[in-house]
Amino acid sequence: MVAPKSESVGVMDSKMEESAYSKVTWRLIPYLFICYIFCFLDRVNVGFAKLQMQQELGFSDTVYGLAAGIFFISYFIFEIPSNLLLEKVGPRKWIARIMITWGLVSSLTMFANSANTFYICRFLLGFMEAGFFPGIILYLTYWYPPAKRAHITAMFLTAIPVSGLVGGPVSGWILDTFSGTSGLSGWQWLFLLEGIPSVIMGVVTLWYLDDGIAGAKWLTQDEKTLLAHHIAMEKMAKTRHSLKDCFVEWRVWIFGIVYFCFVAGLYGLSFWLPQMIKSTGIKSAFTIGLLTAIPNAVAIVGMLLAGRSSDRTLERRWHTLICSAVACLGLGFSAAYGANTWISVAAATVGMVGIMACLSIFWSVPTALLAGTAAAGGIALVNSMGNLSGFVAPYMLGYIKDATQSLSLGLYSLAGLVVLGGILVLAFAPHRPK
Repeated sequence: MVAPKSESVGVMDSKMEESAYSKVTWRLIPYLFICYIFCFLDRVNVGFAKLQMQQELGFSDTVYGLAAGIFFISYFIFEIPSNLLLEKVGPRKWIARIMITWGLVSSLTMFANSANTFYICRFLLGFMEAGFFPGIILYLTYWYPPAKRAHITAMFLTAIPVSGLVGGPVSGWILDTFSGTSGLSGWQWLFLLEGIPSVIMGVVTLWYLDDGIAGAKWLTQDEKTLLAHHIAMEKMAKTRHSLKDCFVEWRVWIFGIVYFCFVAGLYGLSFWLPQMIKSTGIKSAFTIGLLTAIPNAVAIVGMLLAGRSSDRTLERRWHTLICSAVACLGLGFSAAYGANTWISVAAATVGMVGIMACLSIFWSVPTALLAGTAAAGGIALVNSMGNLSGFVAPYMLGYIKDATQSLSLGLYSLAGLVVLGGILVLAFAPHRPK
């Protein structure tokens, strides 16, 4: 029996859609994933540089925490202008510019020789990198409708734990192996060698990325039409389009607070994990790097499973709250039992899994609210507010450690912030993506 024509067409469209999104995913996600690995590695490798740099230059924990966090001040200031320029100039050119300039500044941090020069390098790094992450989140909305974004965002964000999985051992190896080579310290080689790949990837971006569906020569015309239709339908369902709407939409501000809470947990743990492990008695930088890889490896699996489950059910609120509770539990155990190496690593693993799962689900919520220029500004506003915690968390932990000779109070504070973020999502996020 021959299927009705309308049913056959529906099956064909479904197969074409599956094939088209598969092409988009294989074309974009692995490349953006690699770019973000280098981005995040250049942002947090100060945590490993601290193992040598702090003693050599005579920095206190407060000074080092301030230097690590000051990156996010310039990042906050220039985030929204950068994202608006991305929409105006086009993702391909702007993402390439960001990567090339941040890679150069990251490498030049090797010449920091005082607290002030270190502050300047970190401030410039934030200025150059501003707009990269929210630019990618905005860029993904050019290709994927809301129902697909949690899993796709999770795939992209696995670059964060992968950067720790790969970067931890590599950073430790660089510190141990290159120290004293050509008269340079290990931490100087660390900044130099880990900044170069970002410059290379920035140059490659100029010819690899497309600005949107219309320019993708690797898609057929029918595939472009189908994908563009899904994006157009999403835009028609949204009513806010001007830049000012991202500032008057109250939920954008709530989501900025939520993201602040989650990112505080991420950066607090990422910047201080090497020091936490070292304080348990581990001396080798390479061994510390291997141990920091464990939480990041497990987090990859956790965040992908959480993102897939959230997309399958189209449920964001309870998924986020449960993941935030897991993160709170891990950070709490890190504070209470941090003196033992393996308990510390296990607790940090639970904390990292929960935090990364929260982040993978979270970005599917604010991207469903706004369109056009408002989306560019709104995503950047949420991200810039959240990343202020990248200044607050490392500085807070450094100050607390100097004052109490322990990280416990700081870790308890981070645990409270992360679960607060989950509660706010439950209270204010829409029940289903629009």
